[in-house]
Amino acid sequence: MNIAVLGAGTWGIALAKLLSENRHSVTVWSALLCELDSLENGGKHKNLPDVDIPREIKYERSLEKAVRGKDAVLFTVASAYVRQVVSSCATYLSENQLLIDAAKGLEADTLFTMTEVIEDEMKKCGVSFEPKLIALSGPTHAEEVARNIPTSVVSACRDETCAEKTAELFMNSCMRVYTNTDVKGVEICGAFKNIIALAAGMIRGMGYGDNTLAMLMTRGIAEMTRIGLALGCKRRTFMGLAGIGDLIVTCTSRHSRNNRCGELIGMGLSYEEASKKVGMVVEGYYALDAAAQLCEKYSVSMPIISAVYDVIKRGADPKEAVRSLMTRAMRSELD
Repeated sequence: MNIAVLGAGTWGIALAKLLSENRHSVTVWSALLCELDSLENGGKHKNLPDVDIPREIKYERSLEKAVRGKDAVLFTVASAYVRQVVSSCATYLSENQLLIDAAKGLEADTLFTMTEVIEDEMKKCGVSFEPKLIALSGPTHAEEVARNIPTSVVSACRDETCAEKTAELFMNSCMRVYTNTDVKGVEICGAFKNIIALAAGMIRGMGYGDNTLAMLMTRGIAEMTRIGLALGCKRRTFMGLAGIGDLIVTCTSRHSRNNRCGELIGMGLSYEEASKKVGMVVEGYYALDAAAQLCEKYSVSMPIISAVYDVIKRGADPKEAVRSLMTRAMRSELD
């Protein structure tokens, strides 16, 4: 198939490489021309220095040329830029294309997930057809996917046929893909696990141990499930690859930007200082405002999410946040 990959960060290039090795024709577009120049001239990505990028991959400066007539369009830009990119290419998209979102986040003003952002912006641009929207999510650090280290993801779409077609694009001996019709649940998992990973990093940065991390992750998935059920999602989604699977890898891996940023905050740096050191987009930060609004809107108790919000957005002391969490009133583990 002919596939456009929008975004030339580590995630975009890792997926472009996988798709190219699956013998699809891949075109990569980026708003940052310097990224494309570097990839064309050196065949390397600066943040994936040991990865050989297939020479068959094409690079395109024109967004219209990148997406027009393709069988599938894959969005890998940071969540904060998804709406802007869709606005620029909506009139070039067609009803036969698979529109696959691999960005993980929530939009603060609307509280939309990324597929909802894509659909909303397409309508605003006058698109009359019903787009085939798929969310792709799971335990997938770009650094490992690019090196063909085995993992699994979820292809989520309300139309199971489209979910299966998308799964076929990515399936190989190193990437196993499961399907799911709970699109909202898969996307909520992808956004909220980044916030929990910020907390996990803080735990490490403050010098706490494995017990503390295990506690945090367990109660973190409980919070994610609680908000998911309030939004009408399926409980099992949160126990699957997009939920507990992605949460585990994001909370424990040094590849995780959210984890690393949280660790630096736990060591005493401000968010601004920490994110600058990380040097890449920290998606958990951008999901915080929407997460806090969802908690309030649906009256869902999410103490870990609230504590992370207080530390990052209000400058609260991370150790005091831990003390407050640990001294909350007793309650049953069974909701």
